[in-house]
Amino acid sequence: MGRIRESVERLAAYQPGEQPKVEGLVKLNTNENPYPPSPTVAEVLRSADAAALRLYPDPMATALRKRLADIHGTGVENVFVGNGSDEVLRLATRAFTQSGGSAAMFEPTYSLYPVLCAAEEVDVERTPLGERFAWREPEVSERAGLFFLTNPNAPTGVKYDDADVEGWVRRFPGVVLIDEAYGDFADGTPGARLAKQYDNVLVCRTLSKSFSLAGIRCGYAVGDARLIGALYKLKDSYNLDALTQRVALAALGDLEWMRANARKIRATRERVRAELEKKGYDVIPSNANFLFVRPTGAEGAADLFRRLRENRILVRHFPNAESTKDWLRISVGTDAQMDRFLAVM
Repeated sequence: MGRIRESVERLAAYQPGEQPKVEGLVKLNTNENPYPPSPTVAEVLRSADAAALRLYPDPMATALRKRLADIHGTGVENVFVGNGSDEVLRLATRAFTQSGGSAAMFEPTYSLYPVLCAAEEVDVERTPLGERFAWREPEVSERAGLFFLTNPNAPTGVKYDDADVEGWVRRFPGVVLIDEAYGDFADGTPGARLAKQYDNVLVCRTLSKSFSLAGIRCGYAVGDARLIGALYKLKDSYNLDALTQRVALAALGDLEWMRANARKIRATRERVRAELEKKGYDVIPSNANFLFVRPTGAEGAADLFRRLRENRILVRHFPNAESTKDWLRISVGTDAQMDRFLAVM
């Protein structure tokens, strides 16, 4: 008998975007925010007491949960805070699927979901999206206990119609996890409202994107108290360190800073989209902090990816799936970064 669990031996691990240390690199491959977080974050870091790190952090992140409950108009019992939204997704996969069951999702979507399912030995049910990655009625079996719904979607940037999302929430008997990692760059998203209205909805958000805090790893979920309680049963004892809790609380106290950055990114996104379309590229209208772009000439996505890389511009290509192999995902950087990108394109 092997020493490693068979499902782990077979597992194809999730591949994060590259993080190379190259001088002069324009890094547009991991949807990081090009602008710094609120100045209140720097104040917290400057005033941090190193001696206090000998103590364990609050295991329930009480102050942070209270702030998030206030923001979303819900109770503390309806908020879970995790080590990045990826922890929320991992725990949800474990909590809301049954042995021998399955989880469902659209294709394409966030490529971590199938990895989490494989680790739990849960089957994956995929519904291909419609034309130009538009909503299509999901096809699921009775075995599906969890539906991953990324809105706006990754890697496409498409935001689904609120009526379609709510209609699916009503029809699906299991848990609908609405992943709104890019929600602050969209024209409104329904997740928080649905999470308060329906007991089978868990909305997941992160401070990595709009709050410019990818480096601290803080995500959260809002939903029915029973769903939140299930996540707390499974989490690590001290899943969120003391500095992360303080930094996140400071950032959440300055929502206008985040919103101002999001407005700048949205404006740059639309400018770049228009320029790319003038150059003849096919661009999916985006509600996220990235664009999904397809070359329409002789040069394919793989060739363009290489050419950009040769010019020290890093974007993301997903060549292993039929639905994404002809497209590039391009994060929105500063105006100066995007001007350099456009010059190469």
